[in-house]
Amino acid sequence: MGVAPASMTDILEQTEQAYQGDHHRPLGGYVRILAAYGGVVAAAAAAAAITGRRPPERISVMDLVLMACCTHKASRRLAKDPVTSPIRAPFTRYEGESGPAEVQEAPRGPIGELLACPFCLAQWTATGYAIGMVFAPRVTRLAGATMTAVAVSDWLQLAYAKLMKSAS
Repeated sequence: MGVAPASMTDILEQTEQAYQGDHHRPLGGYVRILAAYGGVVAAAAAAAAITGRRPPERISVMDLVLMACCTHKASRRLAKDPVTSPIRAPFTRYEGESGPAEVQEAPRGPIGELLACPFCLAQWTATGYAIGMVFAPRVTRLAGATMTAVAVSDWLQLAYAKLMKSAS
């Protein structure tokens, strides 16, 4: 009698152990996050098909600028703003301040890594914006313009503070 083939669970555990080495990398949690993202995109695509919604023929430069600035500001706001810390608290641990009006948090698990990382959240934020452009483009542009104004205001506040510091 030969050796029984390894179960899929065994194969996945061996892959995770080989990948992470001496570091803890929760690949199973990442798979669930990827599955959730894929599910959101699939659900939005299905809803668009059922309702006859179509993506824009083209994305204008202004739409791209709004989307980029909104994605930047919304993802930072979600990942770093003290006011949004209750959303992250179940999945992160407070470590201190990290910049002007921003906090530093240590992730607790894969969801914590997603929620505490503005770079990670940017993909979700941009996808949400793109879905908004299909289902509610006017409201989405308004939200984009609002978050763009906040981002520009932040940059102006930082520039002003730097200017005042250099003048004293």
